[in-house]
Amino acid sequence: MEDKSELINNFVDSRKISRKGISVISVSGSAGMYWLGYYDPEAQNYLIYKFQVISSSKEIKNRSAFHDYFIEDKFDAGMVLVGTEVKSIREGKVNFVDSFCTFHQGELWVKNMHISEYRFGTTNNHLAVHDRKLLLTKRELRKLENKIKEKGFTIVPLRIFFNEKGYAKMEIGVGKGKKSYDKRETIKDRDVQKEIKRYLNRP
Repeated sequence: MEDKSELINNFVDSRKISRKGISVISVSGSAGMYWLGYYDPEAQNYLIYKFQVISSSKEIKNRSAFHDYFIEDKFDAGMVLVGTEVKSIREGKVNFVDSFCTFHQGELWVKNMHISEYRFGTTNNHLAVHDRKLLLTKRELRKLENKIKEKGFTIVPLRIFFNEKGYAKMEIGVGKGKKSYDKRETIKDRDVQKEIKRYLNRP
């Protein structure tokens, strides 16, 4: 359950009404979907409003991508998903292990990405692993397809996030695989950054 005051603020902002005009009776819900009971002085009645809270900071990162690849360019792509997939993504149930992006008949697809079945799903639940289509402009697709024709370049999923409209997006990167030496240097840099943060956060 998210903080009650944040939920009320989200509700008020979405309804574009004055906070003075609301008497909140109850807030309930989970996983981003909430019901708020309140008194509306204009309607002079008690009402229940269903609304969704979208966390713009919610993202799922493919942590191995920057360890395994030098990323030279990034793109934000839409994803063709079913409802239960979106719900599982909101719960962070995504695994990028062995996932990659590839072209098929001029369209870009992400393969081997695991999105767990939705825990409250029915017989209409999705398959955890299947090919998922990515949505980009024709110009972006041409640029990506031309780039991976160059030796050593590949397209990797970097992260999944929700934009300000609540749509699930995937950030993809064009990169070259790192050698063992490069990976060791990446680990060293990461460890140095951890030490710096630990030092700065000391009381």
